[in-house]
Amino acid sequence: MDLQACIDLIEKPMGIMSILEEECMFPKASDMTFKAKLYDNHLGKSANFQKPRIMKGRPEAHFALGHYAGIVDYNITNWLVKNKDPLNETVVGLYQKSSLKVLATLFANYAGAESSKKSI
Repeated sequence: MDLQACIDLIEKPMGIMSILEEECMFPKASDMTFKAKLYDNHLGKSANFQKPRIMKGRPEAHFALGHYAGIVDYNITNWLVKNKDPLNETVVGLYQKSSLKVLATLFANYAGAESSKKSI
């Protein structure tokens, strides 16, 4: 099964993650404005992006993706809030001091870390 179309839908510019990041920059954005942008950009334009099947007894879903696991429904409630969550400063500090050089390098310049703020 070729998954590239689904990967592009999620990762490319104006894909799901890109639209999520964009919506997080606007203070008045909401789950429903996020959903509206997803539908405007993808519904009917990508075979992988679909309206969810409403079934009694199942949790509310806002969109569905067709991918390797079949058609999977997604609920976007609080995605904007969750995407804005900062990393825990203590955890970032531990990552920066890690003996695993790759991990330490990844977080060396993390803007939100207290240790980064002190070194500026």
